Amino acid sequence: MRARLIAVGERMPAWVAEGFAEYRKRLSHELPLELVEIKPGARGKGRDDAKAILDEGVAILAALPRDIHVVALDGRGKLWSSEDLGQQLQQWRMGGRDLAFLIGGPDGHAPDVLARADQTWSLGPLTLPHMLVRLVLAEQLYRATTLVAGHPYHRA
Repeated sequence: MRARLIAVGERMPAWVAEGFAEYRKRLSHELPLELVEIKPGARGKGRDDAKAILDEGVAILAALPRDIHVVALDGRGKLWSSEDLGQQLQQWRMGGRDLAFLIGGPDGHAPDVLARADQTWSLGPLTLPHMLVRLVLAEQLYRATTLVAGHPYHRA
């Protein structure tokens, strides 16, 4: 099973890129993780934010392979503990499909993206910078793989 992270936003700060690269390397055997960056929709004075959200949604959906299990990160999604994520990972593996995790732009996901998602996942009630969500997601996927493998990385 492979995973694809499709995220709105480009040019991560160096510290985020380095952290993400570290967890991506750690995941390379258990859950190879590919990053696909989507250009943010045009926002600002005189711009239509709704159109930006829709444009981002079109690009996200275009980046999805046909038969993939989609998990959209969304503040209204399900809250999973690290242990819950480990159980999800086991279920996803048994399903035999690759995974796609979706991170929307600053205004969230387009309705079509949420409609396409097989699951929605919330990292909690905190508002997090989208670049940081990439790093948290990669670390939690690594933690989940170590939980499933019985590795001592996770100390609950």
